[in-house]
This record gives sequence, structure tokens and C-alpha cells, in this order.
Amino acid sequence: MYEYTYAERIEYKQRQDAAYQAGDEAVTNLRAALALAGLALPSLYNDGPVGGHGFVRLGGCNAALANRLAEVIAAGADVLAYQR
Repeated sequence: MYEYTYAERIEYKQRQDAAYQAGDEAVTNLRAALALAGLALPSLYNDGPVGGHGFVRLGGCNAALANRLAEVIAAGADVLAYQR
């Protein structure tokens, strides 16, 4: 079995820390964007690094919130398409 060198362990930890931070930032950004639309996903959280990348769990929500979220995303997509 291969054992990581000290330098490899440090590099791995730095990548994992950066991935975790990216997940935290994504949660913060998404929570703020949802709040602008008057929405909140109660189960939204950073699930830590997965495969060296930040991983955000969106969680579950009721049908009304899912439909409202779909409306907001569709409206935003229309605006983006119009701006292009």
C-alpha cells in the first residue's frame, strides 16, 4: 500500500480545504440569491469536499417552493437569453 509523503498530505489537505471553502461560498451565494427572490431551501448546506470539489446539498422542499423556484429560474433564464 502506498503511503503519502508529508508534502503530498499537505497538498491534499490544502485541496480539500479549498474545496470545502468553495462549497461554503456556494451555499452563501445561493442562500443570498434565493433570499432576493423571497425563497429559502431549509436543507441547503455544504456537504464537504467530494472528489476534490465543493459539494452542496440542496435538500428537499415542498411542491409549492419547488414550483416557485422553477418560476424564478425560468424568469432568470429568459432575462439572460434576452441579454445575449
